Amino acid sequence: MSRFLHTMLRVTDLQRSVDFYTKLLGMKELRRRDVPDGKYTLVFVGYGDEETGAVIELTYNYGVTSYEQGTAFGHLAVGVPDVKATCDALRAAGAKITREPGPVKFGTTIIAFVEDPDGYKIELIQRA
Repeated sequence: MSRFLHTMLRVTDLQRSVDFYTKLLGMKELRRRDVPDGKYTLVFVGYGDEETGAVIELTYNYGVTSYEQGTAFGHLAVGVPDVKATCDALRAAGAKITREPGPVKFGTTIIAFVEDPDGYKIELIQRA
């Protein structure tokens, strides 16, 4: 049976990104693999284990300080119980909220957007 495993994001400061996803968004660091010969480190983060859920692979390539994200990638989405409270906590921790909490255009679902340290957009969707 096929299933979705992970999304890979290239990051410029591995610890800063791990802290964002674990400390601010509440994910857990699931595993880490340093590959000195390949000059990269992988860290997998998520809300559950890799056997049952999709996770994020944070890839740090040694010495790379910036990436161009292009225009094809849209965003990641995370369900949260209270979008406003989540945004307040993220903002207090220094995160950049790029769309304030409110209903989606032409709908009633409450959403907001935050950027991770490398500028990847994350949609926060209020879930009961």
